[in-house]
Amino acid sequence: MFEINRTHPHLVDMFSIGRSYEGRPLYVLQLGKRTRSYKKAVWIDCGVHAREWIGPAFCQWFVKEALHSYQHDSVMRRLMNQLNFYIMPVFNVDGYIFSWTTDRFWRKTRSKNVKYHCRGVDANRNWKVKWCEEGASSHPCDDTYCGPFPESEPEVKAVAKFLRKHKKRVKAYVSIHAYAQMLLYPYSYKYATIPNFNCVESAAHNAVTALYSAYGVRYRYGPASTTLYVSSGSSMDWAYRNGIPYAFAFELRDTGYFGFLLPEALINPTCTETMRAVKTISSGLLKKCETGMYQLDRERYPYL
Repeated sequence: MFEINRTHPHLVDMFSIGRSYEGRPLYVLQLGKRTRSYKKAVWIDCGVHAREWIGPAFCQWFVKEALHSYQHDSVMRRLMNQLNFYIMPVFNVDGYIFSWTTDRFWRKTRSKNVKYHCRGVDANRNWKVKWCEEGASSHPCDDTYCGPFPESEPEVKAVAKFLRKHKKRVKAYVSIHAYAQMLLYPYSYKYATIPNFNCVESAAHNAVTALYSAYGVRYRYGPASTTLYVSSGSSMDWAYRNGIPYAFAFELRDTGYFGFLLPEALINPTCTETMRAVKTISSGLLKKCETGMYQLDRERYPYL
């Protein structure tokens, strides 16, 4: 991050939005050509769950590819000129480091609990949207522990504060997770159709079609509650409820053969195909949504 910030000052601005429970800076990289005019923005975070290592790898990949292809890729250049990207490569930095040093399958943050010896909160159950209801646990020792109160985790609080501050400009929220090969959108906490379903469904379809075009890897897509499972207090639902119209969560490769232990050889193809999907979602923000098109596409691509 420091190196990218140093070598690309005209396109990158690195800053901290707060500190983790253990005092580490929470870094965000702003990508985009410096212009005075009002620009829409896309937020992308990775590494909310510590053991999902392909997440931080993708965020790094996205930054590298965006900067290196800016000169020769007309799509990327247009995106960088007309949008700002806020990239948070490691959301749960304490947990991520712990997964490297101590417990490879650690998921939560590393905050201490007064009553229990168990540490950490699920940073994707700690948001103030149907907090600690279905799909979240109130017991500190569980992997899906919702925390003592919404935004109890400094990492969650910092991101929520930043997004609230910039909510008029941030039009898309993308959270990178693993694994399942899915592209999810709201709602997570209930079985209901979002008001702008046609536009979001169309964007999701176009994204997984672009992803498929790289290596023929198939992603399921749809509302999180029916496509994956019901969960409350998620960042995606919170972003959507706070006025960000395009809110997505990716579950990257694979479907369970390697699981969280995705081998190094699969970083490149996974990131390459995901890059296509994220660029497609971002490009969609630059044109008005045409509702109804997804129904024709469903017939053309029944496998998606």
